[in-house]
Amino acid sequence: MKLRLARREDADTIRDIYAPFIETPVSFELVAPDADTMWSRISETMTRTPWLVLDDDGVVAGYAYAGPHRSRAGYQWSVEASVYVAPTHRRRGVARRLYAALFEVLAWQGFVNVYAGIALPNEASVAFHRSMGFEAIGVYEKVGFKNGAWIDVSWWVRTLGARPEVPATPRLLPEVREDPQLAILLSR
Repeated sequence: MKLRLARREDADTIRDIYAPFIETPVSFELVAPDADTMWSRISETMTRTPWLVLDDDGVVAGYAYAGPHRSRAGYQWSVEASVYVAPTHRRRGVARRLYAALFEVLAWQGFVNVYAGIALPNEASVAFHRSMGFEAIGVYEKVGFKNGAWIDVSWWVRTLGARPEVPATPRLLPEVREDPQLAILLSR
């Protein structure tokens, strides 16, 4: 399986991987996006950070991406990450490989903090994020309402390295897309 940046032709499969989660508290969306909307999200994300897919001989096994944590300038070193795996590829290390690569690329770009929100209860996601080096930092109690119930969201953080006293501005994905180091990071 090969890691790479998402492409336009992946939007249908990415939508198909994501759509079943709309029926669950994992996603707070109520309607699954169509492929064009998904591609718009992917494109917007990649103006700043990677949207990675794990390609299993032409089939997207899963994807991971990082978006902004908040919009104010002082938050520019922090991102929120998500990972989703196709049902046919679960329990095969896909999520772990995607997150590991995503975090390497983000650190290389100059990002410092990665946050993840987990709708509760979800022991599998909690265990996975803990195993990936995340630490629990709090719970937004009853922050969302879906499927007739109020939902708590647990928030987690993972630092990508030492926090510099004066951090450089993170390099945006378009600035580093052709850098050979990106290809090296994705080839691991």
